[in-house]
This record gives sequence, C-alpha cells and structure tokens, in this order.
Amino acid sequence: MHVGSPNAGVLYDRWVEDAAIRGLTLVAYDRPGYGESSARSGRSVADCAVDVRAISEAVGFERCVVWGFSGGGPHALACAALLDDLVVAAATIGSPAPWGAPGFDYSAVMSDDARKDHELFLSNRGEWEREGRKQRQQLLAWSVDEFADQWSAGKSPGDGAALHSDFGAWLHRAVLAGLTPGDEGWTDDDIAIFRSPWGFDPASISIPVKVWHGRDDQFVPIEHGRWLAENIPAAQAELRDHDGHLQVAAQRIGDVHQWLAQNL
Repeated sequence: MHVGSPNAGVLYDRWVEDAAIRGLTLVAYDRPGYGESSARSGRSVADCAVDVRAISEAVGFERCVVWGFSGGGPHALACAALLDDLVVAAATIGSPAPWGAPGFDYSAVMSDDARKDHELFLSNRGEWEREGRKQRQQLLAWSVDEFADQWSAGKSPGDGAALHSDFGAWLHRAVLAGLTPGDEGWTDDDIAIFRSPWGFDPASISIPVKVWHGRDDQFVPIEHGRWLAENIPAAQAELRDHDGHLQVAAQRIGDVHQWLAQNL
C-alpha cells in the first residue's frame, strides 16, 4: 500500500488486522526522502514502480494488489500502469488527479490556500521551499490533539471525527516518522504529485481499478475522483455522499481489501 503525503510507511494496526483476516499481507515503505529512505530530488510518481519492483524481489512475491490513500493514490496507479506483470488490481482512496490532465482544471477546484501556495511555487521557488520548512516545523511541534484540531479545521464532520480517533493518532505518528529526518520527501512528493507530469498515462491502465472518493472531501475535492473514474478504462467508482477524505481509510478499509482480494 502507498501512504499519503506527508507520511511514512507506518501501517495502521486495523489495516493489518483486516488484511490478515482476508489472507492478505500488507507491505508499505518510505518513499524517497521520507523516514529512513534517501531523498531522490526530481523524482516522478512513475519512479515508484522501480521501488515496488525492487521490494517484490527483496520480500519475495510475484503477484500483488495495490492501494493508495490520498497522495499515495497516484503511486498505486503508477504501479497499475507500469507493473501489470506484477500488479493484478489497484484501488485509490481520495486520490488527486494528474497535474495538467486533459479536461481537468486544477485551479478551478483549488482552495484559496492551495491557490496561493501554487502561485508562490511559480513565482518564488525559494520562498515556497522556506514556507514548506516552516510548515514542517509546525507539524513536528504539534501534539496529537493539536494535530487533530489543526487538520480538521474547515473539513467535513466525518474527517474531524476520524482525526480525533485512534486513526488520527496513527496519522500523527506516521507524519512525524516521515518528516523528522527532513523536508526533502514532502517537497519532492508535492512537486511530483501536484505540480508535474506523473510520468505515465492513467488511460494506459489495463488491469482492474476501483476509485473510492467522498463527495464531502475538503482535502482532495471530489472532482479529482470523478476525473480518475472517467479516464481510467473500465474503472469502477464508489463516490459516496457524506464521506470526506478519511472515512474509507479509517473505517471501511475492509471494503477495499475485499474488492482487491477477489482479483487475486
């Protein structure tokens, strides 16, 4: 499974337990620059396929399914597009659509804060990176309760509840694990996911894909999920009213694992 951004390959206990019930073993890893992985400046989303191939050889599996949550969604899709001899099905939860995707206006669905951030990236890259370092320091300084309060501000009630639960405590640990060594992983992730071509065409995916996205998602708006569902060949979609960004990952991961397992 591919973690969000910022994050690290720290698995949530309830995910592991649910996977075990279904005869699945979850494997996660720190993307370059996060946690204990060395940074790789200029990486693209597509580069994760090389990492997953190496992990499959090291761990010893010849067949798998993949899922990605939030910023991990594009990486799951990269594996679906580029590793179809290894990956037999893929799922995304609250995934963004590709930057520059045809027929998709990124700016139209950006929040004011996201738009200002992108304008700063384009106009003053150095200042944008300094702001990112400040945000990292803030995240590292927050307690688990402060983290939940800050990240739930202005978000859906369901996401607020998830952030103030065991899931939010796990997410806080995972974010700290990813960011404690430095800001390179988050910076490179942000550029690769939200500001650059992904390095593959989602329309080239030939294996089964299912898109989960909440209509009340204030982190990654529902328009992203709709674009993925409409532009990945034969993709299935579950776009639910009242779901925000976190509910599927926090409460209904069994639905994702069940769908993936039936393709093995």
